[in-house]
Amino acid sequence: MKTAQDIILKPIITEESMMGIMVKKYTFKVAKDANKIEIAKAIETVFPGTKVAKVNTINVRGRQRRQGMNVGYTPSWKKAIVTLTEDSKEIEFFNDMM
Repeated sequence: MKTAQDIILKPIITEESMMGIMVKKYTFKVAKDANKIEIAKAIETVFPGTKVAKVNTINVRGRQRRQGMNVGYTPSWKKAIVTLTEDSKEIEFFNDMM
C-alpha cells in the first residue's frame, strides 16, 4: 500500500504550469506506477479541502545526454495534470509562487 507522499513526488513549476493555475489545473511529478484514481485520492488527502474533477497523465521520455564521448539517457518519469472542481479549495502552495 502506497501512501499519498509516495505517489505525489513534487510539484512542477514552469511558465506553462503556472498559467494553468488560473483555471485550477495543477501539475505534479508522480510515481511511474501510479494510476489516475490513486493520484486523485492522493491529492485530496495531501491537500485537504480539494476535490479533483479529472486527472490527465503523461509519460515523459528520458532525453539523450552526452558527457564527452559517452552517451546516456536521463530517467523517464510521469507527469499528472490535476483539474479541481469549481467549488474546490485552491492549493495554497502554488498561489505563493505567483
